[in-house]
Amino acid sequence: MSVVTLGHKAPNLDPSTLETLTSKAGIRVREDHAGDFLKVLGALDESCQDVLDEEDYTPELDLSKYPRTDVHRPEDTDKGGWAMRCNAYATSPTNDLLKAKMVALKDNIALAGMKCTNGTEALDWTPAYDATIATRIMDAGATITGKAACESACFEGVSDTSCTGKVHNPYADNYSCGGSSSGSGRLVATGSVDMAIGCDQGGSIRIPSAMCGIVGLKPTWGLVPYTSIISLEATIDHAGPMARSVPDVARLLQAIAGSDGIDDRQPHFLPDGTLDYMAKLDGFLKSSDSSKPLSGTKIGLLEEGFTIPGMDPNISNLCHSAVDKLKDLGAEVTSVSIPGHLKAAILWMVSVPIAGTRQGFFTDMTGRKQLHMLDRQRASGESMTQDAFDKLGPGAQNAYIRYLYMMDKYGPIIHSKCSNLLRKVNDEYDQALASVDVLVMPTLPSPPCRLFDDPPAHGPLARLSRNVGLVGNTSPFNSITFFQIVSWLLDADVRTGTGHPAITFPVGFVPAHDDESIRLPTGLQVVGKKFADSECMKVAAAFERAYDWKTL
Repeated sequence: MSVVTLGHKAPNLDPSTLETLTSKAGIRVREDHAGDFLKVLGALDESCQDVLDEEDYTPELDLSKYPRTDVHRPEDTDKGGWAMRCNAYATSPTNDLLKAKMVALKDNIALAGMKCTNGTEALDWTPAYDATIATRIMDAGATITGKAACESACFEGVSDTSCTGKVHNPYADNYSCGGSSSGSGRLVATGSVDMAIGCDQGGSIRIPSAMCGIVGLKPTWGLVPYTSIISLEATIDHAGPMARSVPDVARLLQAIAGSDGIDDRQPHFLPDGTLDYMAKLDGFLKSSDSSKPLSGTKIGLLEEGFTIPGMDPNISNLCHSAVDKLKDLGAEVTSVSIPGHLKAAILWMVSVPIAGTRQGFFTDMTGRKQLHMLDRQRASGESMTQDAFDKLGPGAQNAYIRYLYMMDKYGPIIHSKCSNLLRKVNDEYDQALASVDVLVMPTLPSPPCRLFDDPPAHGPLARLSRNVGLVGNTSPFNSITFFQIVSWLLDADVRTGTGHPAITFPVGFVPAHDDESIRLPTGLQVVGKKFADSECMKVAAAFERAYDWKTL
């Protein structure tokens, strides 16, 4: 690479420095060239120190404009829903989209002055800045009333792994709320807040929403900025709204969506009107025939979505019944087959450990244009300590061990192969969505499981086996490849590609596997074209207006 400067006060490096570096890498430098490289490295070291001496550039925080009070760990956590409580708001909101609304943030989202656990004690981090979406929520007139509990390092789908304690299902104590946005699901369902933000890399908005009987939207990838939110892996990270109704989901999405100029996942432009979610939904509900609001809407029933491993017949039957009700509301329903859907979750599972470990565990976002959270990166270190590993839940431990194993046996090529094959599956989704407006399928294959009385007393296999197959219908729509990123940068059609929007809404109750007297919520998932989040919400809103899901 080019040399910009040879320095003015470059240190004289010890000759052994170069020899140590090259021998570790298994290479040798010609003896007569060694002195030249030492001088060049010395100049580089001088420049590195100059960079480190510069003041960091992070979003400015104005506590007079965005005050926060009463920051504390509550005694009453709403059966595990709360990690922390506070009151954070804007003294002069810029709009009234969320006026008087109470909102919870998942505890992997930065809110200055509040400890951000990410569900684990493996790392102690209190950010000094706010996430973009936190500022937008306050600017819209809402009060952030605290942090919702989340599962350990956001690698879990069962709600008994968080360092803040178990999160109980709102419809039955000692049953799972799902994960990893478990607290967000519970707090919305119990009415502790009006809305919450979840984060979703394989289903972590939709899983707890379905299990808690609320509405949850994983927006189109890149629609909502992920700035100052702990990443699991940049190409699958999504932040999105969770609420008790579709209009509230639309309201919260409108408040948080749009480019912030920092997150490189976000396209620099969107078609006019893309972000007018409230007006679009309100116009649809007011103008449509109340008896046949979905007339003209083409729905594709994804056959493979009903045959993923572990599909509970009660859920399958209930979701088929819900689709019949969409047909009664005027929708044209046709069966769609996408064979690659059955492979997509496995590709997602294999692709995550290598790409996600540096980002998720060590906050290393090398190669990304976005806010790099240096304070957390310094706290993370560059390798996993025994103490940190011991404090992780079984899902996070499993992810790290898989990373070590896959790097040792396969190397980065396995991730590259997954990336190419995921693009193939995503092209199959796009081809199917060319002939229908949305795809529908069960959100989850099984009802919430029972929580362990003493989770640490159980081994990893017992705890992880409760998650088997859970993300079969959710994770395929998280995956994004750099092929699509490049196409966006070249101003390609923003309605193609992957990272499709997906919403879940409740359609009834099913019995728990271990006790048929326990009735727990389940959801139907609607997947749309890229940036057609409104189309997903219209289908969910039509069902919501026509039927009381609790009586179905």
